[in-house]
Amino acid sequence: MEVLESVVIGAGQAGLSASYHLARRGVRHVVLDADDAPGGAWQHRWDALTMSDVHGVADLPDAPVPPAEGHERANVFVPAYFAAYERAHDLPVERPVAVDRVESVPGTGDDLLVVHAGDRTWRTRTLVNATGTWRRPFVPRYPGQEVFAGEQLHTVDYPGPEHFRGRRVMVVGGGASAVQFLGALRPVTDTLWVTRREPVWRTEPFDPEAGREAVAMVEERVRAGLPPRSVVSVTGLMLREQEAEAERLGAYERLPMFDRLVPDGAVWGDDPAGVPGRGRRTEQVDAILWATGFRPDVDHLAPLHLRSPRGGIQLGATLATSTTATADPRVQLVGYGPSASTIGANRAGRAAANAVARTLSSRVDA
Repeated sequence: MEVLESVVIGAGQAGLSASYHLARRGVRHVVLDADDAPGGAWQHRWDALTMSDVHGVADLPDAPVPPAEGHERANVFVPAYFAAYERAHDLPVERPVAVDRVESVPGTGDDLLVVHAGDRTWRTRTLVNATGTWRRPFVPRYPGQEVFAGEQLHTVDYPGPEHFRGRRVMVVGGGASAVQFLGALRPVTDTLWVTRREPVWRTEPFDPEAGREAVAMVEERVRAGLPPRSVVSVTGLMLREQEAEAERLGAYERLPMFDRLVPDGAVWGDDPAGVPGRGRRTEQVDAILWATGFRPDVDHLAPLHLRSPRGGIQLGATLATSTTATADPRVQLVGYGPSASTIGANRAGRAAANAVARTLSSRVDA
């Protein structure tokens, strides 16, 4: 069986960046993508999301993002950009290929990695994992979720604001996506905003220096082997011009997390007499939008035992090893932790390709 020098899993921003830099270094590789078409997670975003709504799309290496007028659907515009990039650089993408697991096979001479996808396998000396988070939506568990009679949706299933017109919607989550959803929903319907923590608002401009500081704080967690947090967890929240009307209507008057759900809404506090369905505060809602984030899509790496005792995959402590799994230096992670943003993904793709090249060179020397 052919032995590749590297396999990249995922063809989103981070995967394409890694493939570009691997190709420039002459590393023989393949990119395995689970989707039917180019675009990464962008192709799955809701139709109502336009280019004027997105927080920004970083340029792929050697290919600036085409100018957008703002009205274009993001789930069409960005995938078209990615598709053109794959063609222009002749990147070796195979799709649809859904990877099941990655194993290390001792006794194969160079201790190769074997990538499994159904009945297909690839053997490789190194691996770049770029699977992101989109396929791992996170919904916390709260009492009464199974009895709530209204609609419950996560970010991945968000159909746009018109779907909720005339219904009272409770948005749960304290991140940038929750702020954005409220900005779109409140002008067309009644909303409630519920978060576990008091939101921290950012008033000063978010310049490149602030971005680097935020990424550095997220890097500290993954270098310590902790599960990564989102960049916005350290940057704070900002309201954009398109959220001004929602703010005027009171969309960002936050409530603490409810204690339980009931068939027609949510309850805060325990009833002193212990009467079910009653409490210090009850709010009726017709739908719940769980803007509660995602988890890294890395279950297929479980056979490699990369997780630290602290729950995360520990990465290297230097810039050169910032994408390298300390438990197995053959494995690079991009789109993980600090590189989960589009800007961080490009830097991570370059760092991962450099690390792969060093690993291959050290084997040749050995």
